[in-house]
Amino acid sequence: MLKSVLSLSVLISTSLPLYAQTEPQRPPYAPPSTVLPEGGMLQMMVGLLLVLAVIVATAWLLKRFALNHGAPNGNIKVIAGAAVGQRERVVLVEVNGTWLVLGVAPGQVRTLHTMPKGHSEPSSENTPISPRKGFQDWLQQMTDKRNAG
Repeated sequence: MLKSVLSLSVLISTSLPLYAQTEPQRPPYAPPSTVLPEGGMLQMMVGLLLVLAVIVATAWLLKRFALNHGAPNGNIKVIAGAAVGQRERVVLVEVNGTWLVLGVAPGQVRTLHTMPKGHSEPSSENTPISPRKGFQDWLQQMTDKRNAG
């Protein structure tokens, strides 16, 4: 038995240096493959442009063929309006033969008065002179004063 153990130890000791000297064979270095194959970038760009074209075409079609969500047959008309503050207005609106006086402010609209439709449109006596006309008159008065005096 000692002889067999001895022969086994000799066999192991003689083959160990050979095993230690040999390195396992490694494959040569190959860089990792690219994420996109050749032509893949072009294919991706064409796909992106196609999706964007579909979005633009859909928006154009919706705008072109959208139904008018306003009042059908013109049942609502804004007759007149006046600013009563920086962000508040009083508006006269005609709805199916009835005039509504509305107070309009940011975030709210309130009915101030309701009356039957008048026979004529509101008179233009109460409308202020346009700023351009008023400025022209003022400028004309000033130049006349300078030329006269």
